[in-house]
Amino acid sequence: MSNIVRLIVACVIMGAGVTLCAFGFWGWGVTTFLLGGIVLLTFFFNENMLLAQFYLRRENSEKAEAALAKITNYETQLYKSQHGYYNLLIGLIESRKAPLKSEKYFKKSLQLGMGMSHNIALAKLSLAGIAMAKRNKREAEIYLKEAAKDDKNKLLADQIKMMKGQMAQMDKQQVVRGGFRQKF
Repeated sequence: MSNIVRLIVACVIMGAGVTLCAFGFWGWGVTTFLLGGIVLLTFFFNENMLLAQFYLRRENSEKAEAALAKITNYETQLYKSQHGYYNLLIGLIESRKAPLKSEKYFKKSLQLGMGMSHNIALAKLSLAGIAMAKRNKREAEIYLKEAAKDDKNKLLADQIKMMKGQMAQMDKQQVVRGGFRQKF
């Protein structure tokens, strides 16, 4: 359902609740007004996005992907501030299947913007991992520094530390002639 339709339906339901209260039916009026409030909440927080986040926390990528698949056109179905989060969730799901293909979703989520700094840090940390997989150490270092700066609550401190350790391992490995790796 389009966001404009949700907003109109919420206003109609809330107006009906106010009208019921005005005619003296307080019980039904308050109940109807609260129902309109719930519909108004779905304007700002799409239920499919909430379900996808729930399933991702439970490590169930298939159900999360199914919930996000119900959003056919995110530009009309989601509130503008959720566009970045939608691309972040798609990128997280895609990174479990094909990590290098998820890069475009993380970059798009950063471009569209997100309100919470730890989500920005998560996207940059994922981009650092993709850069490391591509053996691009310089780009990975830049993304890691930005992720550490954006992680104000230190929610991703362990992952950032682990990624820095993996980058140190990259320095120790060198590709020599013939494509064989040697450790020094």
